[in-house]
Amino acid sequence: MKIKTLLMLALVTSLTTGCASGLNSVQKREYQAFKNDNVLVEEKNPSTGAALGILPGGGSFYAREPGLGIVNLLLWPISVLWDPISGYQGAMEINYDITKQKLQSDKRKEMSKLDDKLATGELNTTEYVMNKRKVEEKYSYE
Repeated sequence: MKIKTLLMLALVTSLTTGCASGLNSVQKREYQAFKNDNVLVEEKNPSTGAALGILPGGGSFYAREPGLGIVNLLLWPISVLWDPISGYQGAMEINYDITKQKLQSDKRKEMSKLDDKLATGELNTTEYVMNKRKVEEKYSYE
């Protein structure tokens, strides 16, 4: 009876807290492109997330999923079957999101500088359009 109660608690908690679902196929391609171009911001190491998943709830806590971490803590050692994957995927999601935010911020800054140069007359319209295309191309990963 105790096992049924724990499983029911785990199910309810996991449904209400969500879990690291991983990156979709487009995001995985972008993530790889970020790595290849050396622009990936790696706040969390996916391998560390996977290794910590062996500990009770460790992968989920590492991936900033405390609700799921508590469930995995309660279900340990069975949670060793999925928590390393959750930790790995969660770390990748964090890195992906942070990288996207940084690239968007960098693009906005570069575009703002171009706008300022156009406004002050340092660039004519043709130069502005050419430089704008270069900036947009530089930050296009989709």
